[in-house]
Amino acid sequence: MPPSTIGGINLLPEAEKRAIYAGYIPAVLLEKYHIPPLTSATGYNLLQFRFAGGSSDVEMRLFHEMDFPDPILYAHLTDTLNGQIHVLLYILNDPSSPRFDVDKMPNGSPTKFGTLQRNIEAEKSALEAGLAPGQVRRGLRLLGHAIEAFEVFVSALGHEMYFVEPLYYHNAVIFERYGFSYQMGKRLMESIHNGFQSNGDLKAQLDGSNPFRQPEAADAIRRRSWAIHKCTASKIYIVWLF
Repeated sequence: MPPSTIGGINLLPEAEKRAIYAGYIPAVLLEKYHIPPLTSATGYNLLQFRFAGGSSDVEMRLFHEMDFPDPILYAHLTDTLNGQIHVLLYILNDPSSPRFDVDKMPNGSPTKFGTLQRNIEAEKSALEAGLAPGQVRRGLRLLGHAIEAFEVFVSALGHEMYFVEPLYYHNAVIFERYGFSYQMGKRLMESIHNGFQSNGDLKAQLDGSNPFRQPEAADAIRRRSWAIHKCTASKIYIVWLF
């Protein structure tokens, strides 16, 4: 039987692991950036993994060109305790857009996308540019294609569902719009939404005291996400059933 978990895939020879994991790369992404075949020497170097044998998680980075600082696709997957697939992080970067160093401090130390520490000046610039929390570059607007490719990948492993852990409020809202259901965090999301209504406690705090607390944030998902930023991290889990 073929493996059905990340841990099982990671026990395979490297060529087999790479072939399986490459299956969740949206074809439209490869076409858009004219990525050469991933089995070729150039393609092999553009697709980078961390998938040690014996581990139950995998990190994948796909670059559109060598030596570019950010991948166009970054994914971190792991197994749940009962062997389901859990998406810890999934990022699509537009390499032609400006970069904002929200992922690191001026001294180079990591922020873990603002969950460990925050580069406030970089975040202000990202906010003004229309980005959401955690984004170092504008996204590629290919999430629908990514979900379709991932559904095929997960189905091939014999699963009928997978789990996603949104890092921020706006991520949860976006996944909800694509049909995901909440396993944990629905009440939190509802309380946040209610908090931004006319008499809500969160709206009352949008006093303009800093760029993240402007009154107009109540009516915009990304700005709401900036306003509450850290309080939702690791408190929401949603599931995709197909």
